[in-house]
Amino acid sequence: MATPDPVGGRPSDLRGKRIAGYVVESEIGRGGMAVVYRARDLSLDRTVALKLLAPELARNDTFRQRFAYESKVAAAIDHPHIVPVFEAGETDGLLYIAMRFVPGQDLRAMMNRAGPLPVDTAVRIAGQVASALDAAHDHDLVHRDVKPGNILVARGTDSDHPEHVYLTDFGLTKKSLSLTGFTSVGQFVGTLDYVAPEQISGKPVDGRCDVYSLACVVYETLAGGPPFERDDDMALLWAHQYDTPPPLSSRRPGLPEALDEVLAKALAKSPEDRWNTCLEFTGALRRAGSSAAPSPPRPAPPPDTAPPPPPAWALPVFGRDS
Repeated sequence: MATPDPVGGRPSDLRGKRIAGYVVESEIGRGGMAVVYRARDLSLDRTVALKLLAPELARNDTFRQRFAYESKVAAAIDHPHIVPVFEAGETDGLLYIAMRFVPGQDLRAMMNRAGPLPVDTAVRIAGQVASALDAAHDHDLVHRDVKPGNILVARGTDSDHPEHVYLTDFGLTKKSLSLTGFTSVGQFVGTLDYVAPEQISGKPVDGRCDVYSLACVVYETLAGGPPFERDDDMALLWAHQYDTPPPLSSRRPGLPEALDEVLAKALAKSPEDRWNTCLEFTGALRRAGSSAAPSPPRPAPPPDTAPPPPPAWALPVFGRDS
């Protein structure tokens, strides 16, 4: 019997159902193209995050080939800031990815709760994401959908490392310069608030595409909104390609002016004018932000504070980030 559609229409109650070697326990979050569940790995008796992709993706041969190849490559990357992929496969017409279950909130939820971040916090988070992205680039993988919803922020180890950041969705990346057939299913790889100009124009991409997207995320963590905010998608796409982003200092006065120059280079329209690597960008960001006053420690929330909303991480969302 075919597995119920977990994505289209009304939410499907899959609790207690077995999918491949996993038993679904509860839903974590959902997007237009996938749902992520907390599930139990029957073979190793461990909790995992199980992502089920929309059935139409499994029916596209090009996507299935890309998914299988890139999931294997992503699973081979052993990096402390990349969510480990345990298994990827197909069952009953559904593509699935089993990943480490990481308790925490994504960066989108964190910003929704806290607003713009202190410079030192934003730089720490960006540096960990940059390390993950450069590791992927070393394996010839370009993420192409770096956004707050794909950045998971978990509790760190001590006061010097208050956050531990994971980047997810490497099983849905775009291998540099190849396998371009995904748009044949009518979907755009990337989220419009963070998409690089070369993605919009359909040019080949490399790691500098992720530099641009990471810069958009960093800008938002500091300014409270992405570099470009427009009333419709076409105007937003135009802005990424042709408009000059407003200086960060114009959106949040009082920050070091050197941050404007670092972000301007990262947001350059041409990849050749950007920082060559993500760590080169965040290193410059750290140096530019070093003159900002350190943020005071944030008090712990009172016991009756409502828990954060379920994390939306690991969900491929096509269009505006939500």
